[in-house]
Amino acid sequence: MFKFWGDGSQQAKDLVDAIVVRSTENFNWTFIFILAVVFYVYWSEFHKGEFKVIFAGFALYGVHWFYEICNAIIGHFAGYPLWSVSNESTTFILLVGVCWELSMMFSLAGIISYKMLPADPRTRYFAKDGKGGVSAKLVGAISMALLFALVESFLAATSNHSFIWVYPWWGVLPVFVTTYIPFFLACNYVPDWEPKRRTRFLLGIWGVDALLLATLIPLGII
Repeated sequence: MFKFWGDGSQQAKDLVDAIVVRSTENFNWTFIFILAVVFYVYWSEFHKGEFKVIFAGFALYGVHWFYEICNAIIGHFAGYPLWSVSNESTTFILLVGVCWELSMMFSLAGIISYKMLPADPRTRYFAKDGKGGVSAKLVGAISMALLFALVESFLAATSNHSFIWVYPWWGVLPVFVTTYIPFFLACNYVPDWEPKRRTRFLLGIWGVDALLLATLIPLGII
């Protein structure tokens, strides 16, 4: 039911080799429905004036795209990416490690995580007399990262190979520590940063993403 590490098998390598990026062969109308749901969520938050919630969504999604681009670059130069999705598991593959459905989920993950924080985001658990304790934002980020890592381990074990790990040293633990914790730290902390710092981060991460996509896709690297 769960898979915790890649196995380096020839089957895993063959599955990755068969991936066709940005092919419309499996395309269907769920693509449009999922996009409509994402638009509804963001516009609902905008009309309610919940701008920090929107910033949370943009923060995680920007980091998500940076990681996916880096993963695709690793796949191009090292032979195999750290993670991949299979042709059979999706209607549209954006980059070797991310399909449309997965990417749209991540576009909402930051919003969900931020909304799950206490009403006062400065809350600290186990504090004594208002001192010490552990930040609710940190606890929330680690909790969400653990949940997502476990879900990914389930996906890696599915019969249609929704997620593919090739390298034997890559699996739940490195995904949890190096990928998902940074994702959720971004969405939990960035919205409450000083406005100029927050703007620099969001413009920076999305600017880098846009530049890399605009450069590397035409070159056939990702």
